[in-house]
Order: sequence, then structure tokens, then C-alpha cells
Amino acid sequence: MDIYQFLSNHSIPFERYDHPPVFTCEEANRLVPSLAAAKTKNLFLCDGKGRRHFLVVVGFEKRVDLKALSLLFGLNKLRFASPKRLMRCLGVDPGAVSILGVMKDLNREVAVIFDKDLWRGAKAFQCHPLVNTSTLLISKDQISRFLTLTGHEPRIMDVPHHPAK
Repeated sequence: MDIYQFLSNHSIPFERYDHPPVFTCEEANRLVPSLAAAKTKNLFLCDGKGRRHFLVVVGFEKRVDLKALSLLFGLNKLRFASPKRLMRCLGVDPGAVSILGVMKDLNREVAVIFDKDLWRGAKAFQCHPLVNTSTLLISKDQISRFLTLTGHEPRIMDVPHHPAK
């Protein structure tokens, strides 16, 4: 099932905006029109042995401190997961990582982490629909419902970060 069919089948409303491909938050900031929704950065991480997987969602400007986040999770190391692992778990290529990818995580291997500031401050989120040539605007209530439907209970926490330069 594709993401649009899933959203339609579950009556999850969204607004769609097509744009040139974007691979980084900087490109998205430049090429995606200004939308009334929080811009996000989505990090797909795994532990050092590749046994545990995490989708960490923060505001697009936040620079996540992976060492501190590892310690918070009680792990020795967190790293970015490989493109192969990303495709297996979330069904997306690098540059298209999105909270909507958990629809493909049928085995519930991926823990969803939302930064507390982002979650509390946003009324809606910008999300790639599993490709980086469109952005969907979806309300926080509907994202919460989407996560419940996919069997992913988000953990809302203070994601450690590096101070802005």
C-alpha cells in the first residue's frame, strides 16, 4: 500500500506541495514553500551492533548530540543507519526519511522519538510522503493518530543537542 492510499483509507487529511528533490534541511528550507507547519529533521539511527533502530524527529535547526543521546538510551554508540537498513525498515532512500516511513515498519523495529520542544510547539508537521519531491502538511493530532494506527507510540523527550554556532 502506498502512503496516499494509507492516509485516504484512514481519513487522515493532508495538504500536498510538490517541489524539486531536496536532500538536506538546507535545500528544503530553500526550495519548499513556506508552510504553516513545523519543519522537521528526521534521523534514522541504530545502535553500534545494528540491533535497535530509532527515528528521531527534531526541529530542522537542531543539531543532535549523538553521544549524549546514546547515553540517554543507555547505549555505547548510536550511528546513522545504512541506506540498505533505511530501505528495509522504512522503505525510503536517504533524503526522504520521514515520520510517515513507519508505515513500512511492519515488524515494529523502529522506536519513534520526538523532541519535546518540537512536539509541544507544533500544531502541524511537514513530512515527506516517502519521496523527497513532495511535502505533506499534516496536523499533530493526525500524526499522533497515524502513529497509533501503525503501532508506534512516540516517546517525547528532550533530545540533546549541540549549541548553535
